[in-house]
Amino acid sequence: MEKITSKPEFDVAIQSPRLTVAVFKADWCGDCKFIDPFMPEVEEKFARELTLVEVDVDQVGTVSEEQNILGIPSFVAYTDGRELVRYVNKLRKSREEIEQFLERAVEVYNTIHK
Repeated sequence: MEKITSKPEFDVAIQSPRLTVAVFKADWCGDCKFIDPFMPEVEEKFARELTLVEVDVDQVGTVSEEQNILGIPSFVAYTDGRELVRYVNKLRKSREEIEQFLERAVEVYNTIHK
């Protein structure tokens, strides 16, 4: 997963016509660490349909504020600079829930890009 380290990098990533899902995380976040072991497999599973990027909320703080990210980890899907759908709640996210969200993001994207 590519790590976004600045606002300009983030802006370029979400401007892509490809479906891009930003994963907002932080080093100190226990629930973020919980998803780390299985995220490479999830990323590989969806590699043909979307790009996952990691945004450290402490490193790129203004992006989190602008995107109204209140809890982490949060998943937000974008294409062409627009937000399509987001998966944000304060509960720990399971692999199954993350994959369901990514499938939904792909469905929304495909509806727009037909």
